[in-house]
Amino acid sequence: MPTVRLTRVVAFSAAHRYFRPDWSAEQNAEVFGACASEHGHGHRYECHVTVAGPVDEETAMVVRLNDFERVLREEISDRLDHKHLNHDVPEFAFGKQLPTCEALAVHLWQRIAPRLPDGVRLERVRVQEEPGLFAEYDGA
Repeated sequence: MPTVRLTRVVAFSAAHRYFRPDWSAEQNAEVFGACASEHGHGHRYECHVTVAGPVDEETAMVVRLNDFERVLREEISDRLDHKHLNHDVPEFAFGKQLPTCEALAVHLWQRIAPRLPDGVRLERVRVQEEPGLFAEYDGA
């Protein structure tokens, strides 16, 4: 049975701020520029999640789409959509991980990968912050 890749794109809107409380306001502004603004700013993100595996002979699918979409809804939409990442997602609270698209890609990988059914592997998580800026993580 051939291995096939399947990608689902999930859009969500969220705000964030790049700010390290252990740095001065000047250092934050120098390193993060406008992203260090006190009130943060928002994006309309796109998250591309790619899985791979053999095509099931009965369903003709790599993964049951309803199951895959439930995982993505719970891990992406329910947790991140219309949230301020620094305030609403504990892993990105001030003083912890900065909510960059790189960090979001790794974070989502760690949450999605263990929830996939046997025989289905996560190939890539791509978090796109804007048309010309995205990060991809492949678990390596």
